[in-house]
Order: sequence, then C-alpha cells, then structure tokens
Amino acid sequence: MNKKRNKLLVLMIAVCLMTACGANGEVNRTESRESEAEETQMQETEMQPNEDMIAEAIRQETADVKPETEESSTAQNNTAEGSNEQVQELREPTAEISEKIPEKYLMYQLIEPGRIEQITYTTRDYFGDGSEITKNANVYLPYGYSEDKKYNVLYLMHGIGGDENEWGMTGSTSEIKRMMDNLIYHGDIEPFIIVTPNGRSSSNFAAQGSDYNSFYVFGQELRNDLIPYIEKTYSTYGEYDENGYDLSATREHRAMAGLSMGGMQTINIGIGECIDLFGYFGAFSAAPTSNTAAKTAELLKDNTYEIYYFYNICGTEDNIAYASASAAAKNLPDVCEQFDPEKNFMWQELTGVHDFKIWYLGFYNFAQIAFDAES
Repeated sequence: MNKKRNKLLVLMIAVCLMTACGANGEVNRTESRESEAEETQMQETEMQPNEDMIAEAIRQETADVKPETEESSTAQNNTAEGSNEQVQELREPTAEISEKIPEKYLMYQLIEPGRIEQITYTTRDYFGDGSEITKNANVYLPYGYSEDKKYNVLYLMHGIGGDENEWGMTGSTSEIKRMMDNLIYHGDIEPFIIVTPNGRSSSNFAAQGSDYNSFYVFGQELRNDLIPYIEKTYSTYGEYDENGYDLSATREHRAMAGLSMGGMQTINIGIGECIDLFGYFGAFSAAPTSNTAAKTAELLKDNTYEIYYFYNICGTEDNIAYASASAAAKNLPDVCEQFDPEKNFMWQELTGVHDFKIWYLGFYNFAQIAFDAES
C-alpha cells in the first residue's frame, strides 16, 4: 500500500511540474511607485506602438503558451484521483484578490471536468469591404452543461501576436480549463461559458501579416455576429431571435476581458462602444492605444448602464504596457464617478512583466469577480 501511495505522489508531483506553465512563481506586491503614477497621469494622448514594441509584445505573449502534447495528455490520464479535494463551502459574496494561483486550481480535474469545443461562425470583413467570411473560436463548456440551464458568458480576448488559441484553450491541457474546472468543483464560482475568438475583424485574421488596426473594429463583429451566434447555439440568458433582439436586456450575463491588445479591446470596445452589451470587464496589461481614463470618462458621461465591475492587473516591470494600462485605468475612479474602488473597480499591480504569469493570475481573479454583482 505504501509503494502504491508513493507512486501516486510521484505522478501528482510530475503533473504539477509539467503543467504549471510558469503560473506558480511567487509574485509579491511592490511598494508604491508614486513618481511613476504622477508621470502616467500626465499621459492624456494615445500611445502608438512602434515596430519594436509590437515585436516584443508578440514575443512575450507567445513565449509561455504550451501546446497540448501526447505526453501531457498521457500524464493527465495517469494523475491520481487524490488530486481532487473535497468540495468546499461557497465563497463569501466578495471575491478575494490573490497574488498567486493556489496549486489546487492548477491540478487536472478528473471527477468533474468541463470540455472545450472548436466552432466556426459567419461574420464579415469589417476592416475591409464588408464581405462575408468564416472565422474560428474556442468555447469552454462547464461540467454538466445542459440546455435546461442558462449560463453566463465571458468573451476572452488575445493579444496582438496571438489568435483564438493564444489562451491555450484548445484541449484537456488548457490552463484556463483547469482553473475553471477547479473553481467550479470547489464551489468558488457558478459555472459559466468562455469564448476565445480571433479579435481581428478582417479577411486576413492570421496572427502573421495582418493589419493590427483590424482589432479596433471588432465591436461590430461582437454585436452583429459572434454574440448572436453564441446565444443561438448555446443555452445563455440571451433571448436569441434571427430577426433581431435586445442584447442589452441580458448584459449582466456577459463579460469581456483580455490580455494586452485584448485588454485594449475590453477598454476601447467593451466599455467605450459596447457598454450596452456587457456588465463586467477585465483588462490584463492593457496595450498602448488603450483609451486614457479621461477619454473613457468622456465616453461614459451619458451612460445609464450599470457597470458591475472593472478589474485591472499589470506587472510593474512591464515596459510594454505599464504606462498605457496605468493611464487607462489606474486613476479612473478619480475622473469618472461611475467607477468606485469600494464597489466596482480594482487596480492590481505587482512584480511582473508582459507575460502569462500576470495574465493567468488576472484570469483567475477575474473569473471569481465576473457575474457576482456583490463583489
């Protein structure tokens, strides 16, 4: 029996080491950077990314993404049943913001795993001539997904160098899937659907050789094509009608979040253009060209839709996005009364750069904030 237990322990440790994807490193909150904060407050003009900045963002975004392999799939199948702990009590109304993802949320969930589907949907070349095109996306469905139940939906966006697969949500080794499976299993969140689309609304939506300006028209694709397709295909709160329907009626059941360029899309498009479609927002290392706090305040001056929560995270050593993310959100409550740190706003900064150590942590925290109006 002892030999069997020891073998089980070795296998569990091997899986943890192989799949952590860098998210287990210790991250500590840094001391206040008042001088830098004063600097970023003065940035009221949009930053245009130069070629070096774009190249570095692409390199760092893709550096930590690990494709699914036969070896990792085999390790999953061999993981001990003991990797799952007993179901805990439901969380308190206010989610606790973490600086590190606990180990148990990175383990493979063998008892109640969700699943990932690859989908195709019809949209248009909004950056070009408006012609009809077909695009791909990935969809996470929680364990026990049923047409008899309605689900909230998170639209999770990638960065400038990625595509619908950048978050790694392509199979059983997905870190997003593992976190979701365990958050649901341990009772920390209510099950919800995640969609990872390609954020370029153009006929050339490849990661290489595409015009990054196509990211800025993605709001049309969300409103006209992607959200209606998801709500037609899956059991959501949206009352889909092929002749058109009021998407704003169920905005509290939709969230938008993203890393780097996807963080820009969350700010510029989610909050700036589609506030009627979403109630929850998450920006992880929001990229240059993100709307400044002053611009967001101007865009929202006549807004009547409730903003349930806006969560931000960025590494203090991120020389690509710290300045732009800070200018976009750090002092947003000071210039826009619709954001209140005591109710619906969070700026989190800690030691880190422009990579998935920050973004996975951002997702982990945001997954516990989204769809919880009492957060």
